[in-house]
Amino acid sequence: MYLKVVTNSLFSLLGAPMGCAPMTHLLWTRHMNYNPANPKWFNRDRFVLSNGHACALQYTMLHLAGYNVTQDDLKAFRQLGSKCPGHPENTDTEGIEVTTGPLGQGIANAVGLAMAEKHFAARFNKPDHEIVNNRVYCILGDGCHQEGVSAEAASLAGHLKLNNLICLYDDNKIQIDGSTDLAFTEDVAARYRSYGWNTLDVAKGDTDLGELDAAIEEAKKSDKPTLISVHTVIGYGSKMEGTHSVHGAALKPDDLAQVKEKFGFSGDDKFFVPDEVKEFYAARGAAGAAKEKEWNAALEAYKAAFPTEGAELERRITGALPVGWKDALPRWTSEDKPLATRQTSQKVLNAIAAAIPEVVGGSADLTPSNLTNLDCSHDFQPDSYDGRYFRFGVREHGMAAICNGLAAYGGLIPFGATFFNFIGYALGAVRLSAISHFRMMYIMTHDSIGLGEDGPTHQPINSLAMLRAMPNILTFRPCDGNETSGSYAAALENENRPSVLVFTRQGLPQQALSTVENVLKGGYIIHDSPDFKVTFVASGSEVACAIDAAKALPFGARVVSMPCTTLFDEQSTEYKLSLFPDGIPVISVEALSTKGWHEYSHVQHGMTTFGKSGTGKALFDYFGFNAATLSGKAEKVVEYYSSNPVPSLFNRPQF
Repeated sequence: MYLKVVTNSLFSLLGAPMGCAPMTHLLWTRHMNYNPANPKWFNRDRFVLSNGHACALQYTMLHLAGYNVTQDDLKAFRQLGSKCPGHPENTDTEGIEVTTGPLGQGIANAVGLAMAEKHFAARFNKPDHEIVNNRVYCILGDGCHQEGVSAEAASLAGHLKLNNLICLYDDNKIQIDGSTDLAFTEDVAARYRSYGWNTLDVAKGDTDLGELDAAIEEAKKSDKPTLISVHTVIGYGSKMEGTHSVHGAALKPDDLAQVKEKFGFSGDDKFFVPDEVKEFYAARGAAGAAKEKEWNAALEAYKAAFPTEGAELERRITGALPVGWKDALPRWTSEDKPLATRQTSQKVLNAIAAAIPEVVGGSADLTPSNLTNLDCSHDFQPDSYDGRYFRFGVREHGMAAICNGLAAYGGLIPFGATFFNFIGYALGAVRLSAISHFRMMYIMTHDSIGLGEDGPTHQPINSLAMLRAMPNILTFRPCDGNETSGSYAAALENENRPSVLVFTRQGLPQQALSTVENVLKGGYIIHDSPDFKVTFVASGSEVACAIDAAKALPFGARVVSMPCTTLFDEQSTEYKLSLFPDGIPVISVEALSTKGWHEYSHVQHGMTTFGKSGTGKALFDYFGFNAATLSGKAEKVVEYYSSNPVPSLFNRPQF
C-alpha cells in the first residue's frame, strides 16, 4: 500500500507522505478502528495528521479505506472546490477529524481528543459496559516539535497520564531550510520523558514494519502517553531522498518513473490500485463496519441497563442541548447591585454548566481572576477524569488548541479562559476554531484600560478589533448581567461558530432596558429620548458612560448597546435604520481601538494609543470616557452636522 501512496501523492510537499507511508498504512490496517460507511461513529479511533502538509497521504488513505474520496477528488488535489484541499480541513473531507496545517496544532488537538475520550469513559462506562474506549493516533514531524504550542499541550498530556494517546514522530532530520541540525538539535525523546511520556524508538521506519508494529502494541500497554520516534528517510525511494529538496517539490518525470519501478509498478501507471489492494482495504472497511455493529449492540444493552445514562449519551452524541436549558439563565433588574461582568459571567457560566453537562473547560492559571471555576463539578485530573474543570496552566495557546480537540471529539462544549490581552498568545488556535466551525467559548476577562494598574502590557487595546475582523467567529462585550446571559445564550445556540466573551474587571450598573433576548440582535436601543439629535453606540463598560453623557446633554440623545457587531451585521437594513435613522449623527464609544467603528458611526471616541498604569477610574477620566467629555463631543458633533449633510450608514447598496 505504501507503493500506492508514492504513485498517488505526486503533487508537491511529497517528501513527508513518502516517508510516513509505512507507519500510516500500518495504523490504518492493523491498529485503528473506523467505519468508512459511518465516519462519525462515536467510538471510532481518532487519527490526526499534525504535519498537515503531508495530507496527500491522508487523502489517499481515506480513498483506499472506502471513505467518500474518489480518484477524481485526488486528481483535483489543491484545486478549487476539491474535497482534497492543500491542508486537511474537517469541514471539507469526510474522515478528517481536525483542521491542521499550522504546525504543532495537530498534536495539541490530539491531546484534546484524548482528554475528551477519558472524560466520556469516566462519565459513562460501567462495570461490564465499557461503551467508550477509543484511542487517538497522531503523526507529527520536526516542525511540530519546534512550535511552542506542541510543548504546552504535550506537557499537560504527560501530567494527565493520557495513555490513550499514541504519537508517531516522523524523525527524518529534514526541514525546509535543510538539515534540522541548522536549528534543532535537542533530544526530543528526553524532553518528552521529562513531560511524563513513554518514549519508544523505531530505527528503520521505512522498511521494518515488524519493529513499528511491536512499538505500537507496546504503546497500547503503557500507563502514559507514548511518543514513538520513527526514523525515516524523507522522500524515500526518490533520487532526492534524504534532502530538503524533496520536502516541497514535485518529482521530475524520470524520478517519478524510477520510483514506481523500484517498488514494482510500471513507470507509466497513474492512480493505479491493484485488485488485491482494493480487496485488502475493503476487508478492513468491512471489519470496521462489524466493529460498529458490535458497538451498537453494546450501546443498546447499555441503554437497557442504564436508561438515564444511555439517553444522556445519545443526546450528547447528537449535539442537541437539553430541553429547557434557557430557563437556567440568570436575569437582573436595574435594582440589582452593580457587578463586574466577569462576576455576572461567573453566575451565568455556573448556571448553564449545571443545566448543560457537556459544558467543560478551564483557565490558563487565572481561575480566581477569570471566575470560571465550576461549582457543579471537580477538577479533571488523572484520578478524576469525570471532572469538568481543566487546569490548563499558563499555556494559553495550548489551551485553545486543546479546546479545539475537545470540540472535535463531539458531545462537549469546551471553554478556555484567560485575560483578554493574552488571547494574542492563543490566536493561531482561535483562528482554527473559526475555520473548523466549532461551537466553543473563549472567556476573556480584564477587557480594557478599565483593568487599571497592570498597565499597557495587560490592557488589550487592539484585541477586539482583531477578533471582529476574523470570519466565522462571534465576539461579545456585554454591558451588564442580562447581556452576559444573552451572550452565553447566543454562543451556545450558534452550533457552527466559536464565541469570544469579553468581560470587565470593574463593576457596572444593571441597565433598566437590557434583556437577554436583545443580545441575539447584536445591537438594540438601551436608552432613548424623544426628538433625539445624536446617537451614541457603545459596548461593555462604555454603555453606562454613554447613558450618563446622554442624560447630561441639553437635547435628546439615544444610546445603542452593541454587544456583538457580527450579529448586528446579520440583521435587516430596516432594523439597522430603526436604530440609526438617516439624518442623525452617531458617535461610537469604546475604550479600545476605534478600528471597525467607522461602519457604525460618523465619529469615533476610543483608544488610538496604548493605555497607562493607574486606577481604572483615573484612566477613564484621563482618556475621556466620562459624561463631561462625551457630552461635550456630542454637542460639537451636532453643531457640525447642523450645517452639513449626515451620511447614511446603512441606506446603501447591499451586495
